Amino acid sequence: MEIRPTTDEDFDVFVDTLHAAFGRFPETPAEGGGVWWAALEMDRSLLAVTADGRPVGTAAAHSFELTLPGEILVPAAGVTAVGVLPSHRRRGVLSAMMRHQFTQLRAQGEFLSVLLASEALIYGRFGYGPATYEQRLTVPRHQAALALPRARGTVDDASATGSVELLRRAECGEILEEVYDRYRRAQPGALSRPHRWWTLGAGQPPVSPAPRYVAVHRDADGVPDGYASYSISEPAILTVDETIATDDAVSTALARFVLGHDLVTQVVFKHFPPGHPLRWQLADFRAVRVSEDTDWLWVRLLDVPRALTARGWFSDGELVLDVDDPFLGEHGRYLLTVRDGKADCVPTDREPDLSLDVRDLGSVYLGGTTPSALVRAGHIRAHHADAATLADVLFRAERTPHCLHWF
Repeated sequence: MEIRPTTDEDFDVFVDTLHAAFGRFPETPAEGGGVWWAALEMDRSLLAVTADGRPVGTAAAHSFELTLPGEILVPAAGVTAVGVLPSHRRRGVLSAMMRHQFTQLRAQGEFLSVLLASEALIYGRFGYGPATYEQRLTVPRHQAALALPRARGTVDDASATGSVELLRRAECGEILEEVYDRYRRAQPGALSRPHRWWTLGAGQPPVSPAPRYVAVHRDADGVPDGYASYSISEPAILTVDETIATDDAVSTALARFVLGHDLVTQVVFKHFPPGHPLRWQLADFRAVRVSEDTDWLWVRLLDVPRALTARGWFSDGELVLDVDDPFLGEHGRYLLTVRDGKADCVPTDREPDLSLDVRDLGSVYLGGTTPSALVRAGHIRAHHADAATLADVLFRAERTPHCLHWF
């Protein structure tokens, strides 16, 4: 078996092999637009082929920017389109592609890889850890009243200074792209959406051109600063694909708009981060039903010192991390020193504060998973009583990391 890079000439073979791996057939493009695989970068894709040239596995990577804590933008390889034909599974094909891909990414100078895991059991063994999470919130229309603000200066006061305009998806592509880009630059855990994704309609709504209504929020000067993309299906369920808001005031205004829609029985908000304030804003706290509470973005550190010094930090301190990377057969002990929002990370022979797998370091990296939770779960070993508490303080982010982009 050979793992080889692909070219544009391999596109159709790659797509056919990928679909066969999942037992599916390529669907017909949505009306007026493309398909999700149109955004694949063939110069960053791999094919596993047998000795007689038959393709049996695929793997690809998108070129994204990831927003780290501290509003720092770094390159991140978005791994996708990973599949092995059923006839060749459990023969080491997947491991060979992952190892080849890591070698390729490191050679290109990349230190972070991210993905959305089709199955939770697969990617931990390759060093990926779940780092952002999401929920689906459902609100019955008859319980959708928002409580009045209790004090001046609340987000509800602020929302009165803007307006909401209803548009169709086909009318506001440039607005969606611009507002999303402003949002993702300030949101830890968010990924960029390259312009070509919007042009190709490669993704899920609202990136895809599927028919949607879009509630666009504008500030007092008429500048768009948020949107909610939604559709209504039988039996009278309004589903919000995506809510983008540059602040809590905009989020509240958009929630009020969709919750006030007539002739629907319930409103479903997809892809909300844990701890979203909506349920606290409703007059009936019990009105919200939480479902599909799950992981989203998984993170893999390919260069521990570079990754730790890249992100922003919000507390000073020192921590010695003993990091094991079983898949790549690597091990390192690092002294992490944080001062004034910046970190230094160097090899050390000091006694460790924490011993952990690289996948667990990926989980805590963005601040969405506390080290103490993984200590209690038995994933991370704390070598003294204060180690987990110190790590919690150091690894926190300025806000809950969240990723909306599907790839």
